[in-house]
Amino acid sequence: MTFKEFNFKPQLQKAIDDAGFREPSPVQQEAIPIVLEGKDIVAQAHTGTGKTAAFGLPILNMMALDGSVEAVIIVPTRELATQVSDEIYRFGKYLGVNTATVYGGSSYHRQIKHINNAGVIVATPGRFLDLLSNGQIDIAPKFVVLDEADEMLDMGFLEDIKEIFTYFHSTRQTLMFSATMPPAIKELSKTILYRPEFVTITKKNVTNTNISQDYYVVRENERDDALIRLLDFKDPEKAIVFCRTKREVDRLSNFLSSKGYSAKGLHGDMEQRQREEVIKAFKRDNLEILIATDVAARGLDVSNVTHVFNYHIPFDSESYVHRIGRTGRAGREGKAISIVTPHEFNSLKKIQKNVGSQLQSKVIPSIADVQMRQRGNMLEKIAAQPVSDIARELVEDLKKEFVDEDIALKLASLMYSANDIGGSDKIGMNSSEISQLFARFENDEAQKRSGKRRNRGHNNRGRNKRKRDGDDRSNRNKSYSKRR
Repeated sequence: MTFKEFNFKPQLQKAIDDAGFREPSPVQQEAIPIVLEGKDIVAQAHTGTGKTAAFGLPILNMMALDGSVEAVIIVPTRELATQVSDEIYRFGKYLGVNTATVYGGSSYHRQIKHINNAGVIVATPGRFLDLLSNGQIDIAPKFVVLDEADEMLDMGFLEDIKEIFTYFHSTRQTLMFSATMPPAIKELSKTILYRPEFVTITKKNVTNTNISQDYYVVRENERDDALIRLLDFKDPEKAIVFCRTKREVDRLSNFLSSKGYSAKGLHGDMEQRQREEVIKAFKRDNLEILIATDVAARGLDVSNVTHVFNYHIPFDSESYVHRIGRTGRAGREGKAISIVTPHEFNSLKKIQKNVGSQLQSKVIPSIADVQMRQRGNMLEKIAAQPVSDIARELVEDLKKEFVDEDIALKLASLMYSANDIGGSDKIGMNSSEISQLFARFENDEAQKRSGKRRNRGHNNRGRNKRKRDGDDRSNRNKSYSKRR
């Protein structure tokens, strides 16, 4: 199926083509027709599955463009509000749709001014409720979206959301999107939606088949060297490196910058202005590598991320799915790369089982491997390089001392030395070492399971013996009572 089969307005289809979208994701394929029919919907799908387009495209297609606020999208965080607003604006640019982003920590006056010129509001619950309850805005949206509903619940916004809906007409169309469906979300859906259709993207649909997933086994002290080597070998156009902690983000961003990489960090302790600048630079291709925590990258929507690196493998499968979902979007191929140590095999196995896709074991490339990979790039650069007059003069001077072949060899060697590849030649474990580690790991796990079974059998025997002893005592007591 292609996006053209939805028969969107020509201006909307042009924006979709500009974005490079060709085939809809599973949630888009299922949700868009329901929304176009005017029905309420509850869609369960993880971040990175294309939810913004799943609700944004059909809403834009149905808008009357009458100059009023026709749609409100409520999201949990400022970062996500900015991302969704940018995405809606990008899709609606040929329709003349303006968006207003509303969140705390920014000027009320400026936000109200933007709302007066907007067709779509993207807002966090707290600030939006302030504007409604203080009478600073009076709107009657035809479409209301709750995005990342479970996240808003976790952040304590449930009562705010319920109150927000008291300001809207009952004739609205309401769309709810959530990664999980806890009881409170189900109860909320019963109160704010009317006969909704349900869409669930199951785990087997969650991981994009366009994403190759590899892992490299290293020792703990080799993580930095492994990441540098993989960056040199993979040569990503745009990459996100995920870390577990803010401190790790700061350290790693400084480390990569000191090595000459175009890299910056993103985490929750940064000022809002700094975060916005980093995200803007990354989206505009002024930044090649973004180092981020899971929380800071939540809702980050950049369509042309080529690689995702897990500096540490995440603790749970859901975080892993969220992370790798940043690449392989809009029908493009993506690569997810995890650096793991033997101590993380349990997490690796659990993720592999829950995600339902095969993670391939790979060996960290050697220096010679990287040089061979760079060879192709160098050939392309040399072929495309225009010849300057000063270069001609240099070669003429060199010809006085060297033959042509030696000149070419020396210049090629100079190019390779300029691309200095650091670290030891061998980083991490080879295939044989990884196989032996996995064999030991499986053997240890089997012994643990066997030990548990033996312990259960021993405990059962003990319980049975105690039960028999208890029965005997009980019978003896009964006999004694009868004799008395």
